Amino acid sequence: MWNEQIEVIGDITEIETIAVGNSIRDLERLQKKHGRGRWRKLKGVATVRLPDNTTWFAEVHWYEAHGIGKRDIKIKHIIGR
Repeated sequence: MWNEQIEVIGDITEIETIAVGNSIRDLERLQKKHGRGRWRKLKGVATVRLPDNTTWFAEVHWYEAHGIGKRDIKIKHIIGR
């Protein structure tokens, strides 16, 4: 729904690693789409702008690999304004 069109505004804080390497369920898809790397799944909180131009504080999840960067950022929970 929003995940394809969200914009993270500012920094992501309270970053935690959820999974690394083979513990990631989508590892095969990530490698096919973005390339091989030491993939990690992370979560944090950030201010996001939605397609309707509203801004919210939300928990976001994403994948990241060295040399590739952040990919597939999605909102998991809206926390508030």
